[in-house]
Amino acid sequence: MTMLKDKVAVVYGAGGSIGGAVARAFAAEGATVFLTGRRSASVEVVAKGIASAGGKAEAAEVDALDEQAIDDHLQYAIDKVGRIDISFNAVGIPNTSILGVPLTDLDVGQFSLPITSYVTSYFLTARLAARRMVARNSGVIMTVTALHSRTGIPLVGGYGPAMAAKESLTRSLSAELAPQGIRVVGLRPQAMPETPTIRDGFEPRAKATGMTWEQWQDFLAAKTHARRLMTLEELANAAVFLASDRASGMTGTTVNLTMGSLDD
Repeated sequence: MTMLKDKVAVVYGAGGSIGGAVARAFAAEGATVFLTGRRSASVEVVAKGIASAGGKAEAAEVDALDEQAIDDHLQYAIDKVGRIDISFNAVGIPNTSILGVPLTDLDVGQFSLPITSYVTSYFLTARLAARRMVARNSGVIMTVTALHSRTGIPLVGGYGPAMAAKESLTRSLSAELAPQGIRVVGLRPQAMPETPTIRDGFEPRAKATGMTWEQWQDFLAAKTHARRLMTLEELANAAVFLASDRASGMTGTTVNLTMGSLDD
């Protein structure tokens, strides 16, 4: 039996590597998936791939920082299929000008950009989904953070505070929503070679350290217990479990997927 049979999921940032992987995994486990992203072309590619594999997916261009656009899309999905069971925020804010700059040299606007953008997007998508889920006393709200939330990493600007704020918001949302049957959970991976994030972290350091791409991956892998980096498939599999009824006892928490790089 598939773990998400008859579930309905909305994935924000579905055109990205993490959002796309999670959307494909949700669909493979039986969910109907509404994919959104700021650029329709990348989201359409994921939707077509899901459909060709026998899954159910529909793509839409939605800015996950636009409250009205999010609200309209959620209402469209509910009008079409009757409910929303899972909201997954995998929105990324790529901006290489933020990375590689010492905090003492970073403009305040560039420092606050990831904090404002990531937290606002998560808040909007969670709040608007929760308003629909409350009526059914059921639902799962999810997001992705990073190692930066719990440990100091140089030259990442406001990304660390942004990830920490998202994890704090997960706890706060759960405290209010769990009594109404809504679980709120997050996933905290480290670096996955298949995502652009790891390369974004590498490029500003390449000049300073002289590391090659292979050496950078080895450097990060050496910090894990398994001496390797996580794959997108492993992240997506964890997301499926957390979204499923089998994880009914988990809420108000962010699951550590750093493979031992970060001790709990």
